[in-house]
Amino acid sequence: MSRRKSLVNTVADDLFDRIVAGEFGPGDPLPSEAEIGEQFDVSRVTVREALRTLTTRGIVRVVSGIGSRVAPVEAWRSVPDALRYRAAHGDDATVSEQLISTRRLIECEAAALAAPLISDSALEDCEACITAMEDASKAADVDAFVASDLRFHSVILEASGNLFLAVLLAPLTEVLADRRTETSRVPEIQRHAIHEHRAIVAALRSRDSAASRAAMEHHLQQTLDDLRHYVLH
Repeated sequence: MSRRKSLVNTVADDLFDRIVAGEFGPGDPLPSEAEIGEQFDVSRVTVREALRTLTTRGIVRVVSGIGSRVAPVEAWRSVPDALRYRAAHGDDATVSEQLISTRRLIECEAAALAAPLISDSALEDCEACITAMEDASKAADVDAFVASDLRFHSVILEASGNLFLAVLLAPLTEVLADRRTETSRVPEIQRHAIHEHRAIVAALRSRDSAASRAAMEHHLQQTLDDLRHYVLH
């Protein structure tokens, strides 16, 4: 990475951190380019590139004759950015529940589409993921548990034959990993997830779309119930 690129990222990341911390809220003006340049001891060219980076992500808007302002969070283009801001401002419970709601819209339909299409090898991959989850649970390896959990759902998305479902869920991958790591520290949640995944595989093996959709729906409802009971209280 060039020194210029590194400086641009440093300035952009720091400004975003300050936005998340509440120093600048949606609608608030950012310091002028000269002030930012002085704070970081960088050129105006570097400052402009950093602001352009934030503008591309939808976090900042440049208002003619006024300068740069923080955009409404609803206009931000990066899901992880928006979730980080919401979580930092007391919306963590709402964010977690809305994430599950979004997964329902995508993954239940993916399971229904996958049922008549999924190959034996893909079903074997799902079974292998469950076995890996069981091994990780016994070893108290949360990272390995989460990786296998995410892989399980990825196999089903791929088996659905619908490219757009996977594309829609892709921006949430990083967030999903973080949230799964948080919830998967609870042994009861791990046991529930393993049980629910086995039910999903059984439904997929039956090639029954309705049963597969229902199994995924039940799993995500169980996920929501566990989140409320063990994590959000």
